[in-house]
Amino acid sequence: MDKTDSDTTVPLRGVHTYVLRSGRMTEAQKRDYEIHSARWCIPYQETIINFADVFENPNPVNIEIGFGMGKATAIIAAENPDKNYIGLEVHRAGVGRLLGEIEKRGLTNLRIIEHDALEVLADMIPDGSVSAFHVFFPDPWPKKRHHKRRLIRRPRTDLIASKLAQSGYLYMVSDWEPYAEEAYLELEATPGLKSMFEGYAPRQTWRPETRFEEKGIEANHRICELMFTTVPEGDAGGGNP
Repeated sequence: MDKTDSDTTVPLRGVHTYVLRSGRMTEAQKRDYEIHSARWCIPYQETIINFADVFENPNPVNIEIGFGMGKATAIIAAENPDKNYIGLEVHRAGVGRLLGEIEKRGLTNLRIIEHDALEVLADMIPDGSVSAFHVFFPDPWPKKRHHKRRLIRRPRTDLIASKLAQSGYLYMVSDWEPYAEEAYLELEATPGLKSMFEGYAPRQTWRPETRFEEKGIEANHRICELMFTTVPEGDAGGGNP
């Protein structure tokens, strides 16, 4: 992958990385949202939160940005009860669906924030506090004029990196290879991050397959996995390990 100049003029706020769609919620999703959101959703606020207060334990916290319908989120949280998870999503149907999964599976290590992920990171998440970021199949915004909306792009990646704890990692998966190629370069150019592999990462078997992935495979798209970790103090950073 050859380096290209990164557009660091993309504002953190003002250009959304998503579009709010008026998708209909099922009756089950509406019911789960109405009954369970007060218990499992953290309201957006312009105040830094304390993870230990939220989860009532000191376990490491992983954040998933844009969990969709929450299938993978719920499975991963259920299989890792010694870790805490926060899912960020703006689409209420997906929030309702995941709330139902939380109740059905009896999960106590998963919370949801229904708000713009970049604003949540900037306003609510302490620096150096997150063990992992999961970004599974983010909107690729394939048209060139929309590339500025891509989530994994500087300076947005600088904000994400600032929230990672020492030895924390960012794990992105995409079935849109041009986006994955650009994302690799953007992450490689982000201060404080380095790739954990030479090029793309191998398939992580602990990650459940999602419907987005199934559609990508059906369309003969390559599934690209990227894993970047924080650079130890004193390391200049950048590039591959």
